[in-house]
Amino acid sequence: MPVDARPRIDATTAEKARLLRRLSAGSVLVLPNAWDAGSAVVIAAAGATAIATTSGGVSWSLGRGDGQQLTRQEMTDAVRRVVDSVAVPVTVDVEGGYGPAPADVAATVRAVVAAGAVGVNLEDSAAVGGPLFDIAAQSARLRAARAAAAAAGLPELVVNARTDVFLFGIGAAGGRLDEVLARAESYAAAGADGIFVPGLLDLDDLRTLCARSPLPVNAMAVAGGPSVAELAAAGVRRISLGTALAQSAYTAAHRAAVELLGQGRHTALDGSLGFGELDGLFRR
Repeated sequence: MPVDARPRIDATTAEKARLLRRLSAGSVLVLPNAWDAGSAVVIAAAGATAIATTSGGVSWSLGRGDGQQLTRQEMTDAVRRVVDSVAVPVTVDVEGGYGPAPADVAATVRAVVAAGAVGVNLEDSAAVGGPLFDIAAQSARLRAARAAAAAAGLPELVVNARTDVFLFGIGAAGGRLDEVLARAESYAAAGADGIFVPGLLDLDDLRTLCARSPLPVNAMAVAGGPSVAELAAAGVRRISLGTALAQSAYTAAHRAAVELLGQGRHTALDGSLGFGELDGLFRR
């Protein structure tokens, strides 16, 4: 089935988009990232008010590596399954837009909107590790995303602009914060609703960025890094985990399998949700 063969723009989808906007404008929006329908159900049952996907986790669930190793169709099919599994708004990690041109980004936005998503996360990396699209090129891609959403009937789509300046160590260390601020200014003018800066966890720099950015700041929480409370106190408005939950789940499976195959024991399974408890989450 073509990626945008099933229109999904109705009153419910539009209201989910407005809800995601309200959540983003509230105190702090915390997004534990899902990678398939099952993980989305579990995360929603834990109390999440919105679901964000992780490109790495989605790719791993399909036996592929991260970094746009999936086709747009494969990604969109996964998104549709997530959207259909939960009642809360879903925002999608569309990586670099599944192509470099604004037209590629527009096609991707149309596809995920047709699948029922109400937000996207679009990064400015041209490839894993860099280089980045220059500010003008990425701004054009963001404008294309905004226009495509409006044309598809969902002008309320939440567009989170991710910049990988800190994640990939682009440029001299002393100039990275200014580079992010310059990108935030241009991305805001292009219609972005937020700026996501993975790799930036220095609380002083985050305070400066949050104070000066024209866009609300999204940070990625990591093991050993600042807590949700610390990030919120620095001014961060949206916090996500990236691939961390998927890593934890796959690590648990690996450890249990190693123990079972190597020692014939299964203590790694202690503390798991019971079959009935877990199965009950999927009986709607």
